[in-house]
Amino acid sequence: MTDLSRAPTGRLTLEAVLDILLSGELLSVAQCSDVRRNAERQRRVLERERARVGSDDAGVSPAEVIASMRLISPTGEGVSEERIQQIVANAHGLRYMRIDPLKIDGRLAPAVTSYAYARRNVALPLLREGNRLLLAVDDPSSEEVAAAVQARAEQPVELVLAIRGDILRQINEIFQFRATIRGATAGAGEASTDLGNFEQLVRLGATGQAVDGDDRYVVHAVDFLMRYALDQGASDIHIEPKRDISLVRLRIDGVLHTVHELPKVIHPAITSRIKTMARLDIAEKRRPQDGRVKVSRGESEVEMRISTLPTAFGEKIVLRIFDPQVLLQDLANVGFFAKEYEAVRQLIARPHGLLLVCGPTGSGKTTTLYSALRAIATPSLNITTIEDPIEMVVEAFNQTAVQPRLGLTFGTALRTLLRQDPDVIMVGEIRDTETVQNAIQAAMTGHLVLSTVHTNDAAGTIGRLVDLGAQPYLISSTLLGVVSQRLLRTICTSCRVETELTQAEAQALGLAVRPGERFPVYVGRGCGVCRGTGLKGRTGVFEVMPMSDKLRRLVLDKADRAELNRQAARDGMLSLREAAVKKMALGLTSFAEVLRVTSEADS
Repeated sequence: MTDLSRAPTGRLTLEAVLDILLSGELLSVAQCSDVRRNAERQRRVLERERARVGSDDAGVSPAEVIASMRLISPTGEGVSEERIQQIVANAHGLRYMRIDPLKIDGRLAPAVTSYAYARRNVALPLLREGNRLLLAVDDPSSEEVAAAVQARAEQPVELVLAIRGDILRQINEIFQFRATIRGATAGAGEASTDLGNFEQLVRLGATGQAVDGDDRYVVHAVDFLMRYALDQGASDIHIEPKRDISLVRLRIDGVLHTVHELPKVIHPAITSRIKTMARLDIAEKRRPQDGRVKVSRGESEVEMRISTLPTAFGEKIVLRIFDPQVLLQDLANVGFFAKEYEAVRQLIARPHGLLLVCGPTGSGKTTTLYSALRAIATPSLNITTIEDPIEMVVEAFNQTAVQPRLGLTFGTALRTLLRQDPDVIMVGEIRDTETVQNAIQAAMTGHLVLSTVHTNDAAGTIGRLVDLGAQPYLISSTLLGVVSQRLLRTICTSCRVETELTQAEAQALGLAVRPGERFPVYVGRGCGVCRGTGLKGRTGVFEVMPMSDKLRRLVLDKADRAELNRQAARDGMLSLREAAVKKMALGLTSFAEVLRVTSEADS
């Protein structure tokens, strides 16, 4: 058995790794023998696969070879590369770290090492932690590399073990992006890009593409930022000019993360490139502009909506990402419970009437509406949308964008649309008297109308329609139902652990508390997968209020919001708070998230 009291010299061998895994009971003696017997053949398979996809990654590590065999440990645990590296790190007294691209200091690696040295030794400086520099390696016997980086950085270095592929991927990304930024900075002030030379459909490059000295650096920098945002699952890219730098932030699961600080000198070139792609006026910098661009990456296409805004230090640009895999979900997968899903499915199956979705900006209303339209779209239906702007181009729908400067508002577009023989109409938002009157008229004359309203809850939508000029008797006769929604962040499944609510927390949620009663729930401890937040991904939480006969009578009697809510509850409607608590009880979200999202709606 290998002596683990000292780090071995040279690269860690397959035998050394097998000894560690055997000691850690991740592999049995028989499994170790099988690995030895098949290791060389498996290594060649991996090398051929990398050559086939054009990867220039040098060598294959023992951990990669073992993980590729898809073994199951004697305890039933999967033998993944991450698990192997965790055990190897522990055996050598090192920390294992899952690399989070959003937490890497991108300026550090180019300052203390070179691209060739980092790739050859599979070593990446990540960040400074206190007075130490964290150096990610895939092999614990990398003391010489640590010493070299320490001498260059003039700072103590701590080795942390990580997955080889993650290290190499981030080395490619960091050095490629920094090379483009250096080139763009050096070339700042050169002739600007010609507006007519670019297609609106932009094809993003492949990850790890080599940097060519003749490449147009600004184009590659923007390409990188878009691809990076897609890889991280971002919903928005913010490029914000400050006094001395340009800040790049990504919104992921509703939270903004700072990812890059760019030299201020290249900010105008970055904004001009993005405006060119979106067919905006690159010479106009004093007024806001809106545009859109579709980017193609591999087999998929993603829409991005571009918004510019003059600020104290220059033009701020926000790119909102509309991924079809997110926006065009199956209606059953947006987060409805079975009862609510069935109620909504019945509402959108009606031949005519008005269905409203309410909630604040960013609550997922567009996803719900698009998913509902997708659920009923057939060649026999004429489905038309009126949007401001069009969120995503979908061939199954006929889509119109409002243009207030030309007199094409929601109200006028809806009035015109009624001459187009529509079956189903989606109005982006009901925000004025003309639109609400035309929407009700369309619902009365045999059309199914779907739209959104900015209210806190389903019952409050009735009062909002009255405020906009709708008569209660018309609301009572045309409104099919209201769906109110929010987005809850979900608990990370990689670090989810059981806990329980305190009595104070249970009371804060309005739960009946009996002495000694337990309220088991789950919480995320925080790990590399969720970037230490304990939360990853989002799901919808809804209150669905179909219009029953009793609710219609209350609308005619001009009942207030509280009375409507009480009747809807008697009809079986779950409030947003109740629906969120139910998801918490199922282990999908946390107490803090329920309280954060539903406090306003519950007030």
